[in-house]
Amino acid sequence: MGREAHSNEGGGGRREGESRHVPVMLQRCLDLLAPALERPGAVVVDCTLGLGGHSEALLTRFPEARLIGLDRDKEALRLSGERLAPFGERATLVHAVYDELPEVLRRLGLARVQGVLFDLGVSSMQLDEADRGFAYAQDAPLDMRMDQTTGISAAEVLNTYPAGELVRILRAYGEEKQAKRIVAAIVREREKEPFSNSARLVELIRDALPQAAKRTGGNPAKRTFQALRIEVNGELSVLERAIPAAVKALDVGGRVAVLSYHSLEDRLVKQVFAAGAASTAPPGLPVVPERYQPRLKLLTRGAELPTEEEVAENRRAAPARLRGAERIREDAE
Repeated sequence: MGREAHSNEGGGGRREGESRHVPVMLQRCLDLLAPALERPGAVVVDCTLGLGGHSEALLTRFPEARLIGLDRDKEALRLSGERLAPFGERATLVHAVYDELPEVLRRLGLARVQGVLFDLGVSSMQLDEADRGFAYAQDAPLDMRMDQTTGISAAEVLNTYPAGELVRILRAYGEEKQAKRIVAAIVREREKEPFSNSARLVELIRDALPQAAKRTGGNPAKRTFQALRIEVNGELSVLERAIPAAVKALDVGGRVAVLSYHSLEDRLVKQVFAAGAASTAPPGLPVVPERYQPRLKLLTRGAELPTEEEVAENRRAAPARLRGAERIREDAE
């Protein structure tokens, strides 16, 4: 996955060149990572390569840095490969999900890296390619897989999951208060005919919701589409493994920056960073031994938000939340 001009929404509909090549909070990400990447021989991992916008900016601003770019989407790797070709051997692109970071670094013979960037969510490319099924604003096959070579599609989830499991997914991943109502309608409809396209699902959600629920929070299908996408791509379980792995891969003095697009992602990132920045000493020790000292220093106060100017330039930046941390000591043995 990975992204510029980018969103957790499935609104879609932007055309090539409009908002597609504007990486979210780019300047702030570069500034956060700069102290770690200005060292000679620094290696930075872009865990969510997407169309290569953040990576291109990293390679340009830090001319001595080497970049490893990961993405599970083969089309994204092809397009970003063309974009990053001028940087030659400074950029290494790998088809991988970002929780595979430790394995990728092992294969490349890298013990530690100096910077890691995550830009989570769905890329504009995926939203704008109608046949991917991420967008609720246009009819498309209900696919939603970021890597179309593996895994089950959103249609299979809708057509085969038990009702209770669908309710759980909509509540947990979409924070959808009307989950039971929507799932009852899905189960009723799938018995008549299996789901295959997004327009039918959008219409069903509209019909299932009470009037009051339709008046708030944008497109009523947004939360269901988000929930399905997270389930199909295992996004939260991948992230749960990936953020600690990224922290572990950092050299002392190395930095990690994470852009999240909804509260579930942001909460996970916050928890990992907060745990790393806390002392693990038993209470009451007069002097805290080295092994209990915090491993991380937080670089952002809470989550930083995009500026009004950024949101005006790129509406998909609106939900973004940025957190950064620096590795300040080794793990206790």
